[in-house]
Amino acid sequence: MILPDTPLKSLSAAVLVAAGGLAAAPAMADDFYAGKTIEMVVPFGEGGATYVAAKFLEPFLEKHLPGNPQVNVRTRPGGGSILGANWFQQNAEPDGETILFTTSSTSNPYVLGMEEVEYDLAAMRPAYSLPFGAVIYVSPRTGIETPADLHSPDMPLIYGGIAAAASDLPVLLAFELLDLDLRAVLGFDGRGPARLAFERGETNIDFQFTPAYMSQVVDMVEAGSAVPIMTGGSVGDDGVLSARDLAFPDYPTVYEVYEELYGEPPSGVQWDAFQAIGATTFNFGLTAYLPEGTPDDVIDIFEETVAAINADPDYQEQSQEIVGGYDLLPASAVTDALNEALQPSDEVREHLRNLLSDKYDVEL
Repeated sequence: MILPDTPLKSLSAAVLVAAGGLAAAPAMADDFYAGKTIEMVVPFGEGGATYVAAKFLEPFLEKHLPGNPQVNVRTRPGGGSILGANWFQQNAEPDGETILFTTSSTSNPYVLGMEEVEYDLAAMRPAYSLPFGAVIYVSPRTGIETPADLHSPDMPLIYGGIAAAASDLPVLLAFELLDLDLRAVLGFDGRGPARLAFERGETNIDFQFTPAYMSQVVDMVEAGSAVPIMTGGSVGDDGVLSARDLAFPDYPTVYEVYEELYGEPPSGVQWDAFQAIGATTFNFGLTAYLPEGTPDDVIDIFEETVAAINADPDYQEQSQEIVGGYDLLPASAVTDALNEALQPSDEVREHLRNLLSDKYDVEL
């Protein structure tokens, strides 16, 4: 669904140019990974979005990393991803042979300073990220046809989710930022069951990540039983979570909806909180981390590999169906913005903790 002239394609072109420069300079041997095995740790069980994406990327990493190593996806579920991330922190060596591939379910507890967290994501080195957009949509029964209608629905808004501190958090923060009057019903087993509740009319505002939206909700939109309102957005060149989701360029972002509703750009602690959590959930939704101390040469190898994967026609074709058609983002496009999102101000962290504790009864 990504168009050839979108900024992300331009980014990929720039990365290819950069990769050419790297190749011309003294670099590590072309067979650096020859005979080696890379363990990609997924801190969830098999079958989820992270595992599916990791298995999808596995053969492309084997094909394009120098020396064609064997890449094995290893699941280490438990504690909502915290146990696997803790294991990685304690055991992974900075040799480029062990990768932590994970989502905001790992970054949110880190940002919130949860007691169980022993890993330091901000000290790790991102190797690449796979964006994972999200679309918020409503039932036509609400009478909402455009973002301008959000404050005057025909019926009370009801949202169904999993848990406030999990992948629902950026969407709940968007609702707070936009000052929507709604009731959140949490405790669903996943976004699939939450979507089914929407289809049954038990809820009337929902969101789905890109793959599920494309496969499960687009048909509902075409049938008139769902109305897309906005996306979480994407981090632009200015580092602000305001750019349009490149899989859905016709849908406004939370940033744009706020501007429409209030006549000015969002700011303040509520916006900073949404931007921090939203960036790690959407723009850097699936991120591969290497241990602290990993040499720059290894990061450069992944930079070149990401460019090669993005240019691979097989990747371009298969990614449309499996991961939403997004290009991989290299470390050069990820590291600074991700580190900023992972280390919000004390004011933002306190705001998040108070909101989760006071409104959603989350024990931190």
